[in-house]
Amino acid sequence: MSWDVLFMLVSAVVVPAWLLLVLAPGWRTTQLVVHSGIYPLFLGSIYSICLIASLFFGVSAEGTGFSSIAAVSALFDHPNGVIIGWTHYLVFDLFVGAWIGRDAQRRGLPHLAVAPCLIATFLFGPLGLLAYMLVRFSRGEGLSLFETDTAER
Repeated sequence: MSWDVLFMLVSAVVVPAWLLLVLAPGWRTTQLVVHSGIYPLFLGSIYSICLIASLFFGVSAEGTGFSSIAAVSALFDHPNGVIIGWTHYLVFDLFVGAWIGRDAQRRGLPHLAVAPCLIATFLFGPLGLLAYMLVRFSRGEGLSLFETDTAER
């Protein structure tokens, strides 16, 4: 499999999950697919394989590491490093998007206010999370990321 095909695969595989989060947040399939471990397991496996290939089998650019900006930049000088980084972003952005979806449902926030935040999370990661936190705050829901007990509401 070529690097381009692998890149397209990992990029395309998350699109259905994001569509479910944005268009059908309460649908049972969304709960079963997006809020399960399927996506982290699949993408995490690809990530792990590529990372192991980089660390132990030399499938990386020269001078890669985390000790300087030049070494981190070198990580992305090889297609495998791009796949590793891109998969990392996709997994964590989707994880955050799924959390936003669950948190918004628990709090009873209107989906029309949440959907743009989900789209922003898909496209711009932390900006979408920031937007969601602002939506929560503007609706009197606070900023705590760890508040789970909404039974008192």
